[in-house]
Order: sequence, then structure tokens, then C-alpha cells
Amino acid sequence: MWVWGQVRRWKGRSGYDKIDLYTRGTLHTLTWMSLVCPVLLSVTRPVRHSGAPVALIAGTLLAGIAQGVCSVRLMGGSLESYLGRRPLGRTWPALGAGLMLANTAGLLALGTYTGPEKFPELTLALAAATMPLFASLALITPVWVSSGALAVLAAAMSGGVRLTGGSAPLVLQTFLGVCFSAGLFAVTARLSAWTLDVMAKLRDAQDVETRLAVAEERLRFGRDMHDVLGRNLAVIALKSELAVELAQRGKPTALDQMVEVQRIARASQQEVRDVVRGYREADLGTELLGAQGVLKAAGISVAVHGDGGQQLPSAVQSALGWAVREAATNVLRHGDPQRCAIRLETGRDEVRLVVENDGVTPGRTVLPGGGSGLTGLRERLAAVGGSLEAGPTGDGLFHLTAEVPLPPPRKPAHPPLET
Repeated sequence: MWVWGQVRRWKGRSGYDKIDLYTRGTLHTLTWMSLVCPVLLSVTRPVRHSGAPVALIAGTLLAGIAQGVCSVRLMGGSLESYLGRRPLGRTWPALGAGLMLANTAGLLALGTYTGPEKFPELTLALAAATMPLFASLALITPVWVSSGALAVLAAAMSGGVRLTGGSAPLVLQTFLGVCFSAGLFAVTARLSAWTLDVMAKLRDAQDVETRLAVAEERLRFGRDMHDVLGRNLAVIALKSELAVELAQRGKPTALDQMVEVQRIARASQQEVRDVVRGYREADLGTELLGAQGVLKAAGISVAVHGDGGQQLPSAVQSALGWAVREAATNVLRHGDPQRCAIRLETGRDEVRLVVENDGVTPGRTVLPGGGSGLTGLRERLAAVGGSLEAGPTGDGLFHLTAEVPLPPPRKPAHPPLET
């Protein structure tokens, strides 16, 4: 019933679960098949007419059946131990070895009554009786240990066949048959377990990759929220303070400042929606104009040099656009600058954005790594192969330099025709 239930649920299993069930089912089936042979051969016609005691025949049969039950449990435990899931202990291997010795001893005793020449299936029965134990040992012991134990046991069984009156060719056949059969089953079990272990590690690696992808997406979302709201909130705070001062003085321009605050707040709402939807991209030309307008509104003299980067690839424009936004945010938040210069220098192999302001406060310590905004900006630039340097220069100025390599120009698909 258990096997039928597993088969019925086959379609609902994952790829790894199917391989796991197939591997375990194959090993258990081979284990039982290897033990059916000595059990059936112990009641063949030569044995029944040999005059062997019924107790000996019955004992050999019971030993074979008990070995089968034990071998299935031993195989499952050995596989779990090989995969590193659960230690096996010594009880089941010792019990399996004891039942295997009892089974082979019974078979050799039956061969004594029948005579090896009249019981040619004895070699096959002895080889089959050793297969399950050594297949399990191959999973829980080093190869040289199981191989050495198999050679010793095969020699002992060959000696037993010789003591029952077997000829030299039959003794050699027994030795080679036991070594080949048990060795082949052991190799099969080892390779099957190794394949299952590789699949388990691959499944775990895929789970880790999935978790890392989720974590990376969370970091990207947090970085986008910081970059989107950082500057806008700084501008809203600045213009709100300016509106309060103007209102206290009775100036009508306070209303204009509050209208501007309302506009920026609504724009921020739309940008947050874009981030949530995953469609947010920064346009370099728009960010340059926005930074210029915001800084001028804060009373900072701004000079922008460059062509706006309209010919740059979209990925490079987006990365540099975020750099402009972060730089403008830092100018508003930190220090008390009077002027700011933004230069966009486009070369043949790279493009460089330099933002310079005179807002470094004397005696203030600037962390080399920068805040979370600069960290997120470095990640954005690294995605397009770029780099970022930011910090004071020692003469009261603060420099932010972003460099991004440019892809080589595309060659035409077909050369122009010569006339």
C-alpha cells in the first residue's frame, strides 16, 4: 500500500523527489532480488533429495528472509548516512553481517549434503547472499575497507566450497563470482547515492539562489526608495522653511513656495508608484535640469558643463542620472555650500561625471564609505562597470566623481560597397 501511494503521488512530486524515490526504489528492489535467489535455490530438487535435515533447510530459508528485511532497513539507513542526514550506528550493520554469515553458512551446509557438483547453483546463491551487505557497506565505509572485506569473504567462501568437495575451477568460479556480483552492486549503490547527493546539493543551491534573489530585490527596492525620496524630501523641507520665513514677514511669495512644495510632493507620490511597479529609471538630462533648478532655489550658484549625455546608452544615462540626484541631495543635506559645479565629460572609452561644491564644514569628519545613498550609488554604477569616488579634497571642496566605461561602437553589418 505504501508503494502504491508513492506511485500515485508521482506526478505531484518535484524533480528531486522523483529522483529520490526512483533511487531508493531501485536499490531496495535490487536488494530483495539478490536475496530471492539464495532463498529459492535452497529448496531446489538437489537440496530436497539430498537427505539434508528439514531444520537446516528451514533455517536457511528463515535466515535469507530475515537478511532481506534487515538489508532493506540497512540500505535505507546507509543512504541517509551517506547523504549526511542521519547517522546509522553499528547495530544494523552488525545484524546484517550476522544474518549474511548465517545464510551463507546454511548454503554451504546444504552444499555438503548435495555435493558441489550436483548443486552448481551454490556459487550463484553465495554471490547473491553477499550483495546487499556490501552494497550498504560501500555507502558507509571507505572504498578500500569494503573492497578488502569483500576479498577476504570471497576467499573464505571459496575455501568453504573447497571443503565441501568442490573442484578447483568451481572454487575459482566462486571467488570471482562473489567479487564481481557484490562489487557490481556496491558500485551501483555508490553511484546512485552520489547522484542523489549531487541533486540534493543542487536543490539546496537553487534554494539559496532564490533567497539571495529575494534579498537583492529588497535591497534594490530600499535603494530606489532612498534615491527617489531623499532629494525631494530635502527640497520640501527647505521650501517649507522658506515659506514659513516669508509668511512671517508678510511676503506674498510664501504662497508660491507652498505651491512648489505641493507640486514636489505630488511628483514624489508618482515616483514612489513607479518604484513599486518597478518601472523607475532616471533620465540624465532631466536630472541635470532638476538638480540645477533645486540648487538654485536653495540659493546655491550652479554651473552645468557638458552636452547632457543624450547620446549615451540608456543604462549609462540611468546610472549617471542617479549619481546627479544623489549628489544634489548631499549638497542640500550636508554643509552650507555657496556654489556647485557639475561637469559631464564624454570621452571615447568612458564618460565621467564630476560634481564639486564648497560646502565642506571645517572640522567635520567624513566617513570614507559614505552613507547609504553613496553605497547604493556604487552598486548602481558597478552594475554598468562604473566606479565612484567621493570625499573632500582638502581645500574646502567636496568632489563626487562617477566614471562609467562606454561600450565599443558597433561595426556595420555589411561594409559599404566600393564604386
